[in-house]
Amino acid sequence: MNSESDFIKTVFGLKLKQQRQKKNWSLQDLAVKTGLSKSYLNEIENGKKYPKHDKIIQLSEALNCTFDDLVSTKLDKSLAPFNEILQSDFFKEVPLELFGINKNNLISIISDAPKKVTAFINALIEISQNYNLGKERFYFAVLRSFQELYDNYFPEIEEKVKQFIDENQLQIDKNLKSDILESILTEKFDYSIQSEDFEKYGTLDNLRSLFIPEKKLLLLNKKLEKDQKTFILAKEIGFKVLELKNRPTTYSWLDFGSFEEILNNFYASYFAGALLISKDIVIEKTSEFFQQNTWEPKGFELLINSFTNSPETFYYRLTNILSAEMGIKDLFYLCLVKKKGSDKIQILKELHLNHQQAPHANATNEHYCRRWIAVKNLHYLKENETLTDAQISHYKDQGISYLVISTSQRNPFSDGSNRSYCLGILLNSQTIKKIGFIKSPTLKTINVGVTCESCSIPDCEERQAPPVRLEKEHFNLSMKSAIEKIRKEF
Repeated sequence: MNSESDFIKTVFGLKLKQQRQKKNWSLQDLAVKTGLSKSYLNEIENGKKYPKHDKIIQLSEALNCTFDDLVSTKLDKSLAPFNEILQSDFFKEVPLELFGINKNNLISIISDAPKKVTAFINALIEISQNYNLGKERFYFAVLRSFQELYDNYFPEIEEKVKQFIDENQLQIDKNLKSDILESILTEKFDYSIQSEDFEKYGTLDNLRSLFIPEKKLLLLNKKLEKDQKTFILAKEIGFKVLELKNRPTTYSWLDFGSFEEILNNFYASYFAGALLISKDIVIEKTSEFFQQNTWEPKGFELLINSFTNSPETFYYRLTNILSAEMGIKDLFYLCLVKKKGSDKIQILKELHLNHQQAPHANATNEHYCRRWIAVKNLHYLKENETLTDAQISHYKDQGISYLVISTSQRNPFSDGSNRSYCLGILLNSQTIKKIGFIKSPTLKTINVGVTCESCSIPDCEERQAPPVRLEKEHFNLSMKSAIEKIRKEF
């Protein structure tokens, strides 16, 4: 929590409420027996106030407990699991207000049903241990939930970008020079910027940038390509314009101290994407592309290249505007990676807007469906090639279909790994009207699953593992059916 004082007040409130509930007293009952006001007692129980010595004596006498029972910060068994949470920076690091959660309401829930909430938290802890869900993955899951809550669209940042462009009289297009952004950082924000050979530091070979705040020094890996350098500079401007103090110093993540760092890093990245790809122009050109009657992969690549040489930046920018500005509400974004010399596919990034879409990351090392267009692209990708294609992916078990567009390329800043970026749009009566090429003969419909282990497609030539999870479900259903048959006979 924010301080030791907050922790002490919160624990006292929990223990007072616990003692009161043991006697089945209401707040009004306790107020009558102690002569203290109901509102004052409510503030104590909610951790807002800590009573003076004489008031604690009144409370302990009325509740027939000892003075130490109330003032001790040691929690009994029913509240013990919350001790670590209350003493940690949980309430500070995870800004519950982002999700409309009031800290005091949460504490009230804990104290109202401690045994049930404890059992629930213990279950979450066990799940996180079984699936190796560390602090980092938890925080990134919280961030994704926050993005999804707001359709990954933040108009206040879009407005800040617009103001910045106007103030600096920038011409936003693909040819925005990194030199212009660099001069803004040095002249307006007093930065020092220099290229550095990170390779001589061994394991830092693939580090893209390092910011040293004490000197306002930004070190850029000399191996950076033009678009990578431009994005990093735009992101640094985002940190300054949005006045984000608590931030990571490296690109990409090596470590983080709090959830605020992760959130601020996202805000700065959002600013960079909005700065480099104009909202109005991308809406206009993407709408024109969607109105075409025929799906043409080269046409989509030309659309990307009209804004950036980075497919990742373009695909992610679409998640900002498709839902909020173009009325396409149900969609997902995935970034998949295949390392050199390995057939294993991993999902590096994911985002689901409106609800959890069918394709999603799996933490149990199951095999992602090889019929996904993004996975097929990764396997067919040649050296120094960019490969774009699309398909309609039909998930038979769920009875839903998606238009999935994917671009794959060799990751230019790694040890030879390849990446696929894909955008999936749920096909329903609304989205079908917005996509002119949905019936294009160049667009194939393919039956797909999520993972081989849960897939019901028979005789799949791409299958990498037997459908063990599905077989277990079918076995359980057969067992239930047999039991029901016995029940009817007897």
